[in-house]
Amino acid sequence: MGIADKFENKAEELKGKAKEHIGAATNDRGLEAEGEGDQAKAGIKQAGEHVKDAAKDVTGR
Repeated sequence: MGIADKFENKAEELKGKAKEHIGAATNDRGLEAEGEGDQAKAGIKQAGEHVKDAAKDVTGR
């Protein structure tokens, strides 16, 4: 996984956490849910990158 991808995924995760917390603090369920979705999307991307890294380790490419 490239450093740019790691940074992008972490930034998306943090943005999602911020949205979730702001939504909870302001009682905005829509914003809270959007934040949870952003975090889930970032997690899926990170998992995909880990699979790619593992495949590279196995194949040596």
